[in-house]
Amino acid sequence: MADDQEKDLQKFLKNVDEITNLIQEMNSEDPVVQEKAVLKTEERLLFTEADQEEDRCRTTLNKTMISPPQAPMKDADEINSEAFLAFVEKDAKERAKRRRENRALADALKEKGNEAFVRGDYEAATLCYSEGLEKLKDMKVLYTNRAQAYIKLGDYEKALVDCDWALKCDEKCIKAYFHMGKAHLALKNYSMSRECFQKILEINPQLQKQVKDYLNQVDLREKADLQEKKAHELLDSGKDTAVTTKNLLETLSRPDHNLLFYAGGIEILTEMMKDCTEQTLFRTHNGFSIITGNENIKRCLFSTAEKGTVEETMCVCVLRLWQAVCSGNEENQRQLVMCPDMGRLLPSLLASKVLTVRQQSLALVLQLAQMENGRSLIISHLDLTRLVEGLVSFLEFSDKNANSAMGLLTDLALEKRFQVWFQTSFPAVLPALIGVLKRDPKVTNTSALSQCIAIMGNLSAEAATQRQMSASEEFGDACLGLMASCEEDADLLRDVLYSLLGFMMNLCLRSPFFSEVWAMEVSRRCMSLLNSQDGGILTRAAGLLSRTLSSSLQMTEEAVGAGVVKKMIKFLKMGGQNASRYAIKILAVCTNTCHEAREEVIRLDKKFSVLLTLLSSEDEILVVNAAFCLGNCMEVPQVATSLLKTDIVQVLLKLAGSDARNAALQLNAGIALAKLCTAEPRFAAQLRELHGIEILSSTTKYINNS
Repeated sequence: MADDQEKDLQKFLKNVDEITNLIQEMNSEDPVVQEKAVLKTEERLLFTEADQEEDRCRTTLNKTMISPPQAPMKDADEINSEAFLAFVEKDAKERAKRRRENRALADALKEKGNEAFVRGDYEAATLCYSEGLEKLKDMKVLYTNRAQAYIKLGDYEKALVDCDWALKCDEKCIKAYFHMGKAHLALKNYSMSRECFQKILEINPQLQKQVKDYLNQVDLREKADLQEKKAHELLDSGKDTAVTTKNLLETLSRPDHNLLFYAGGIEILTEMMKDCTEQTLFRTHNGFSIITGNENIKRCLFSTAEKGTVEETMCVCVLRLWQAVCSGNEENQRQLVMCPDMGRLLPSLLASKVLTVRQQSLALVLQLAQMENGRSLIISHLDLTRLVEGLVSFLEFSDKNANSAMGLLTDLALEKRFQVWFQTSFPAVLPALIGVLKRDPKVTNTSALSQCIAIMGNLSAEAATQRQMSASEEFGDACLGLMASCEEDADLLRDVLYSLLGFMMNLCLRSPFFSEVWAMEVSRRCMSLLNSQDGGILTRAAGLLSRTLSSSLQMTEEAVGAGVVKKMIKFLKMGGQNASRYAIKILAVCTNTCHEAREEVIRLDKKFSVLLTLLSSEDEILVVNAAFCLGNCMEVPQVATSLLKTDIVQVLLKLAGSDARNAALQLNAGIALAKLCTAEPRFAAQLRELHGIEILSSTTKYINNS
């Protein structure tokens, strides 16, 4: 008993120490420490209940003792400790309840703050997030959201503080590091900004591309900062061109002069932009806002009315100045693109009625797009619908401008963000695309036109884009019309026709087509193109035909009557992966519905040498369609007998039992084998000898799933 009492005393003293520490932690100003204390208290209560159970068990055992002593009276300290523990338990439960209630209130305030942020009311957003933190001080999303709002307000120091608190709640909080990196960047703490973005990569290596973009921004801003320091040092030292640049900008900032005065000043300023120093001083002395903010200059740039000689001169002068200012200077490029209304202005100048304005606008946009960062700026800040319209308008040019415009559009179309924009904004850009297809190829720059259609073909590789294009009958008719125009002079318009066939192959990759009538007309034109002597045109015509022929039984019979089977057998004998894929697909379509096609295959492919060769190919697509075509031909009486001296059973059995990725391979091989054995009983005997009945039966699961 003495030992038990000693243990109880030590246990009590330990409890007092632990409870004292918990009380101190719950009263801490650090919300994270408070939260941990609450959790420890709740855990302690669970252990306390377990200890009480143990004490009850021990008491029961003690009752079996002979002449047990009377239970000692509890002293005041023990009574106080039990009361204190009961108080802590009650307090913990009340805290847990309040926490649940506060969580609900904090969530509601967070949503209210998010709504204010979306509206652009950042002050209101910070107030909502702050109220939420009063309810729940360890809710990290409130810290990161408020940090983002502070960044929008330019209060970067407060943003950093909030990010620190968020990291106390969760040391791997990516949003906290992201906003902290942006705040440090704004404060020109470049090394610390890099550390934040690199920390994101350590936490989640899958964000490598995003982190690369952030680090690139840090590098560019640091580079710009160094440029500005050097430029101002040269200005302070009295360098002639630096001083002249500053003075010219001050002169141009004066209002109420005539256009020729400003045009002359801008031309002189353009001549001064020889190196980075003058470019940087242009930026730091508000050159962009001076030019775009001048009402007289602005009126010339934004006016849609026909421009006179003076207005035309002014526009050209400004565009040349911007080219000089932005040449090799990425920070100037960023500031130019982000000028108010620039997203609308540059694309509209590309479509100007004044030739020199259009040419200089194109030169400027081409300059911006030379670097990855410049293309990113274009996609993020310019009106892309107007930009596409402006670029395709250069197709009417016969000189290098048309090819330059299409080269720029090609570069933009390779960017993932442009592709996403294209899908979401397709209805807006559709009229421009239809306009391209309706152009007369005989009076259009054929090289640029073929490149433009190739761009459309690449963009149509996405299923969502295909569906949108196929939903427009006008779009389909424009494709068909251009195809007809190209056929009239296939040699001269070869490149345009080649790009168009590839584009239409993508459009027909998934049914439904624009209409059955449309598919039949396309099939007829493809049949006509199969007489071409150009290998590229032949292959793509066959590819397009392989995707449209199955739309109509009438068209299939028409194609067979026109000799398509003979042409496809010839394709297969010549070889070539793509041509062979298209040819065997066409034969599979024809033999599936047309008895004459089966008979012609049998007549032209003696002992099925071509089909049997395809069955041993490593290309599963070829094997699938070859097995399907062979199975169709087995329906012709007495044909199966001609294969008795071949190893066709072993070949088909091996394919039917294979673990190919394409289930259609097992299915078609199994069906062909079944038809073979049905047509010629001796093959059935071979199958039994090879124990192939079980394998053949297993293909029924593919039939059920197909």
